[in-house]
Order: sequence, then structure tokens, then C-alpha cells
Amino acid sequence: MGVCVLVLGQSGSGKSTSLRNFEPDEVGVLNVIGKPLPFRKHLNRIDHADYRAAMSMISSGRLRAWVVDDAGYLMANENFARAKEGGYGKFTDMAVNFQRLVQAATRADADTITYLLMHVELDANGHEKVKTIGRMLDEKYCIEGACPIVIDCVVRDGRHVFVTENDGTNLAKAPMGMLPPEMDNDLKAVDAAIREYWGMAPLMDERLAAQIEQRKAARAAAGHDEQE
Repeated sequence: MGVCVLVLGQSGSGKSTSLRNFEPDEVGVLNVIGKPLPFRKHLNRIDHADYRAAMSMISSGRLRAWVVDDAGYLMANENFARAKEGGYGKFTDMAVNFQRLVQAATRADADTITYLLMHVELDANGHEKVKTIGRMLDEKYCIEGACPIVIDCVVRDGRHVFVTENDGTNLAKAPMGMLPPEMDNDLKAVDAAIREYWGMAPLMDERLAAQIEQRKAARAAAGHDEQE
């Protein structure tokens, strides 16, 4: 089964920036809003990705790392598209669609890691919670409970860092000994640590590189560009 990792933070906390050390063919970015990445390096991405595109790519086996940025906007986009509908049925649909995304990530190839980048908010007690729409995901599913690793993106003394240890108010967690309690916000370093800890295939090897080159050649022969 695949691994689903939750990467949480406020806007500007370094979620997207943490992708900066990946090389172009190592990761696929499912860019829900279609916003430019906050660094100059080109990464393969699908702009304005919806649920169908995201689940199709995650399940494809074409890459071993996928990032859904920002996954919460999948719900927000659906909510606005159906804003004029009455009743609670649309909120049930939104919850089910997001649950299926998480399910697709956990049912992917055993060497596939999917990172869901999402915003957070604080509840009435000042505790962190995943920003969702409707109560069904919060009360009946619990997104963070479905993910074995939850990373908090925070800014401390002007530095963007990852927090991986729960302090009673955040949602951060990681298996014992996998990650330090606090580290640089480098998602590629997290990916390497996960693969080493659970004995997963590396992000890139000769077999996968050859498959990627074959797909590029086929797309070029068909007159398409090489971007995912």
C-alpha cells in the first residue's frame, strides 16, 4: 500500500517552498489552484488538477512521489461550484470525494508517497485542526488519523521549519525514530527518510528513469510537450 503524508501550515509557512530540492522527474505536482511555485526550478505539474486527475496520477505508478498542492482547494472549488445548491447532500459529496482521494493514496503502489499540502485553523480551544468544509470529515473520518505522518510547517526566528512532534496543540506526528522533532522544511529530505525507514524503493532508480524517458520520447513523437 502507498503512504499518505499530511503537510499542514498557514499561508506563507513554507508548504510549497519545501518542494524546492526535488528534481523535475522525481515528483509530480498536482497544482489544484494553478499558482506558480515559489522558486525558479521547473517541476512537472498538472495545473488546475481536480479529483479525477489527482487520483488517476497517484494510482498510475508513473512516479513514486506526488504532491497535491493545496488539497483543501479541491473541497473549496467544489463548494463554490455548487454554492447555489440547497441541502446537505453537497457536503456529503465533498467529504466522500476527499475521502476517496486519501484512499487512492493509501491504495497506490507500495513505493508511492503522496503528500497532501493543506491549510490549518484553530478550534475554540486553540488547538490546530485541518481546514475542511463541512463537519463530516472532521467528525466521521479524521484526515490526520488516516495519515501515519503529519508535518507542521511553522516559522521560528525567521526560519521556515518542519515540526514532526506533537505538543498537545498541533497535529504533528511521525513513527518513532523516523524524523527529528524539528528540521529544515525540505520535503525531499522527508521523502528519503520515509523510504529508508520503511524499506521503500528510492525516489528514482534506473528502471523508473528508463520508463520516464520512454514516455517522453513517445510524447515527443506524438507532437506533445514533455510536461506531465
